[in-house]
Amino acid sequence: MRPAVRALTALARTETTLFLRDPTGVLIGVFMPTAILVALGSVPALREPSATFGGLRFVDYFAPPLLAVSIAVLGLQSLPIGLVTYREKGVLRRMSATPLRPWAVLLVQLLVNLGTVAVATGLMVAVAVLGLGVPFPRHPLGFAVTFVVGTSAVFAIGLLIAALVPRAKLANGIGTIGFMALLFFGGVYLPKFLLPEVVVRIGEFVPPGIEAFADSWTGEGPVPLQLAVLAAIAVVTTGVAARLFRWE
Repeated sequence: MRPAVRALTALARTETTLFLRDPTGVLIGVFMPTAILVALGSVPALREPSATFGGLRFVDYFAPPLLAVSIAVLGLQSLPIGLVTYREKGVLRRMSATPLRPWAVLLVQLLVNLGTVAVATGLMVAVAVLGLGVPFPRHPLGFAVTFVVGTSAVFAIGLLIAALVPRAKLANGIGTIGFMALLFFGGVYLPKFLLPEVVVRIGEFVPPGIEAFADSWTGEGPVPLQLAVLAAIAVVTTGVAARLFRWE
């Protein structure tokens, strides 16, 4: 095995172990959306169909927006703050003496966090379907594609923050603002029928694409244009982040 491959494998193993040793990150990133959905589902009135939600129950309507919570926490806060903290503490500088390259560090961070959010999404969908009677996504392939491109777009923005921001506190501030904006446009704070039309239209193309998630889960399937925009954001932003990322 080549030295670079061995170093990459060791880094992936180490980062996974470090993440699992952080109970706060695991609880928030993996279990919080499911816990919120279960809490809402325990209210009988929210398990009754309503014309307000197009004949759906509130738990059916609100499940797709909740997916944004794990994606946003991991992609806009955990990922960039972790990388910027490594830079501040000189960890990245020490990595520069190894066969690793900057893109490899970004790749490992991206894969670890994508794996985590995949577990969180799978857990929430399983609990929603099996525990609360939420219908299984009507378009599984569209749901999977939306997950890949939408989550990748959010994580690409996180990587760009890590590439540009010099201090962890600043990364935390920017990530928090991005987190709040993402949840706002995703309809987590307020149902979309209460938002201005222009906000709803913008939200259709804001990563991770909650509208596309909802269309895949309870609608007629995601709109190809939305997926194309999300994929373009993911590819372009990741490329820029990889080019700008530095050890110090």
